[in-house]
Amino acid sequence: MLKIENLSAGYGDMQVLFDINLNVEEGEVVSLVGSNGAGKTTLLRIISGFLPVKAGTISYLNQDLLKYKPQRRADLGISHIPQGRGILGTLTVKENLIMGAYPKKARKTVNTEIENAYARFPKLGERQNQMAGSLSGGEQQMLAIARALMIHPKLLMLDEPSLGLAPIVVENMFEIIAGISKQEKVSILIVEQNLMQALSVADRAYVLETGHLVMQGSARELMENKDIQKAYLGL
Repeated sequence: MLKIENLSAGYGDMQVLFDINLNVEEGEVVSLVGSNGAGKTTLLRIISGFLPVKAGTISYLNQDLLKYKPQRRADLGISHIPQGRGILGTLTVKENLIMGAYPKKARKTVNTEIENAYARFPKLGERQNQMAGSLSGGEQQMLAIARALMIHPKLLMLDEPSLGLAPIVVENMFEIIAGISKQEKVSILIVEQNLMQALSVADRAYVLETGHLVMQGSARELMENKDIQKAYLGL
């Protein structure tokens, strides 16, 4: 579905990513883990079209993704939940969901999808007329996911979904993410610092360090890798 080859990119003269090769297959959950500043968020922003590349290619559903503008990438079925969730705090829950259905195709089924969102996340239904900024952190993340699903994405990208959430909420959030993958048949790419949570829902994972992919494999292989345990879990 998504294939990145020999990708290099950065900000101005500062190179952040170096010869990245990564792929996500249909129906697969892939985690990209690494410390702060490794370049994880930069990679998602490139896939969404918000940053240019210096070299390399990105293929999505056998199309050259780099030739499409960001809004067109959403039309192609790519949803991106940014770090910090990106909800519109001065709009209600329902208004946020409506805003999520901005592609023309999604507008045709907006009311049905809103009801689906409330069925998936009953708390959002209870708070549909409440300002999104007044929701708890966990509820805001639910809203961010529900809004991203309004376009029927084929690829859902999440940037640090555990950020700022209590441990028990984090566990619940990753259960929701795993459920979406199975129920909606959506490919998912997760950027996450919380190694154990990221690997718990992933089929495969990549480790990014200072802009370089240094390791990849099945989630189980990486979870059992002594170097990974030492570097990220202090074991």
